[in-house]
Amino acid sequence: MLGPGDLKTSRMKDYNSRVKDSKSRFSLLLTKSGSHENVTPEKKSTTATNSISPETAFKWSDSFEDLLCNSDGVETFSQFLRTEFSEENIEFWLACEEFKAIDLDTKLISKAKQMYAVFIESEAPKEVNIDYATKMAIKKSLAKPTSTCFDAAQSIVYSLMKKDCYPRFLTSDIYLRLTKRKGPGTTMFRRRSRSCVFNEPRGEPSNDSSWL
Repeated sequence: MLGPGDLKTSRMKDYNSRVKDSKSRFSLLLTKSGSHENVTPEKKSTTATNSISPETAFKWSDSFEDLLCNSDGVETFSQFLRTEFSEENIEFWLACEEFKAIDLDTKLISKAKQMYAVFIESEAPKEVNIDYATKMAIKKSLAKPTSTCFDAAQSIVYSLMKKDCYPRFLTSDIYLRLTKRKGPGTTMFRRRSRSCVFNEPRGEPSNDSSWL
């Protein structure tokens, strides 16, 4: 029979195990192989969005920043990107946010190498569309990475989502269902190519560095 001290120790071990499990979920997402699921928008979007009110969803149209500040907004936007086979963009942005919160150098090194293998190197399972110079800068930093080594790539991906994916999201079936609206051109179609294409003019820096 467990005494009070043993019972407390057992509960603490169980609590720590649950915390560790929750922290590892995103790491499992990063290591997951990147073949896209061949699903329709309806199959992906009906269950997780049932509890979102139209009023909440309307606020996401104020700005892309407002969308990313809301956990339901991020999840719904992720569902939309899956219908366009470009969910690697939001996954990479979220991974960068998590990466910048790491405070141990040893963990920073392993996480940087993991992110490079999953999102950056050529033919990576969830390769994001960034320019060659940015890729090379990240590769050089892997030996001694800092919390800012993915900032340039994150800024590029953020800008692509904001300028290209976000406007389409606001006219998508997924979003219009949440706001109880109907409009022309709301029928979704599946695309095999990446929806967000890097096309930043040379010499013009992104204005989205505030998110870094």
